[in-house]
Amino acid sequence: MKTLITTLFIYICIPLSVCCQVNSDKYEIRATWLTTLGGMDWPRCKAQSTSSIDKQKKELCDILDRLKEANFNTILFQTRLRGDVIYPSNIESYSEALTGKTGGDPGYDPLAFAIEECHKRGMEFHAWIVTIPIGNARQVNMLGKNSVVKKDRSLCKYFENSWYLDPGNPGTKDYLTRIINEIVSRYDIDGVHLDYIRYPENATFFPDKDTFRKYGKGKDIKQWRRDNITSIVRSIYDEVKSKKPWIKVSSSPVGKYRDTQRFSSKGWNAYDIVFQDAQKWLKDGIHDILFPMMYFNGNNFYPFALDWKENSSDRWIVPGLGIYFLSPSEKNWPLDEIARQIFFIRRYNLEGEAFFRTQFLLNDTKSILSELKEELYTTPALVPPMRWVNKAKPLSPKYGDIVMDGSVIKLSWKSPDTVDEGGIMFNIYGSNKYPVDISKSENIIDINIRSNSYSFAPKLPWNSKIYYAVTSVDRYGNESAPFFINKPLKF
Repeated sequence: MKTLITTLFIYICIPLSVCCQVNSDKYEIRATWLTTLGGMDWPRCKAQSTSSIDKQKKELCDILDRLKEANFNTILFQTRLRGDVIYPSNIESYSEALTGKTGGDPGYDPLAFAIEECHKRGMEFHAWIVTIPIGNARQVNMLGKNSVVKKDRSLCKYFENSWYLDPGNPGTKDYLTRIINEIVSRYDIDGVHLDYIRYPENATFFPDKDTFRKYGKGKDIKQWRRDNITSIVRSIYDEVKSKKPWIKVSSSPVGKYRDTQRFSSKGWNAYDIVFQDAQKWLKDGIHDILFPMMYFNGNNFYPFALDWKENSSDRWIVPGLGIYFLSPSEKNWPLDEIARQIFFIRRYNLEGEAFFRTQFLLNDTKSILSELKEELYTTPALVPPMRWVNKAKPLSPKYGDIVMDGSVIKLSWKSPDTVDEGGIMFNIYGSNKYPVDISKSENIIDINIRSNSYSFAPKLPWNSKIYYAVTSVDRYGNESAPFFINKPLKF
């Protein structure tokens, strides 16, 4: 343990310049939480007319353009907020965040639009679902008769001035699974991301004694509560995989699972406090990714990040980093706190990182976005393949061609004869050496292209490459052998 603590201390003390010298691997999840609640990240403009709809759409496109430029590849997009949603649902109402009025029709489908725009930029779209909270009294009153509190009061509990679904009522599992099924069936999403899939803070006093008497079946109440949450997770996972097995199921548990032999969780953890047995979900195979909310610094971060990794059961751990704490109005962390955490994540082979939340990236708080673009995310990265679901590689593209049109490079190819369920995408690589080495991140030009052609103009002439290759990639992330376009460009 002494060696580990010494190691952790070394990471804390590493200068930012050293951290930034560590190159990322070809595979790295680079995610951000994009919050729609209250329009905190988007939308700032309300959709109330044709011009304001266009402005709202442009606002989102501008956000995604900036994230694409910084080589992000995953957007956790808040789709269910507090008992309301951002798409036309048969179950819950439109959120007021879209139009300024609860239930107001924005005049387009924001979820379909957001998915399309993410996919245009080669980024995965994960539908972020706030699960158990329904909202405070104001939010529920605004929903009126369309609130689940009004439609099915038996599923709901009022606790500490807010409404929650009762995890111990089997109807809650059915209700949330119906919402997930509606989204999965209707939209071409890449992931379902469960937020607040737990009991609320001070859960010891949650008013579910009546539910426990009815459904507890002699269990310890704490274990019963954990089993309730796990049962909901299992139901959602099974429903998603039965419909579209390539969709990733994830959640954002409390950042400390429980006390470890190395460090105490200081009385705040997932397992004991909010009855969230997230490591069991990995072990039981009912989760693909965890995004633990590790909004901590120093030794409140490193030992618990290791604990998640050591108990990952070969699924993915992507720590959530609290970049909002960089803000002087929050905790005024130095930028190197976040850089060291990324360095640590890479050193111990966790699968990436997620940032909470997007606006602090867009504001370039403490130069975080600039640092990512210029030092840490200098090349694109691929989301790893989900080999525990499907590990068969797709066939390679064929019949490729390349031409120069002024300063624009135009590539084209044909899809393989056999296309896997869920469709096929393509990755582009370029190099001045032949054959193009697709294992090197610096050779990635772009990812997840959804057409059979690609055009681009290198930003700088000396960034142009002579040789190019194209690979097929399926919805599980499996990549084919490269198809080399053997017609070298001459400049």
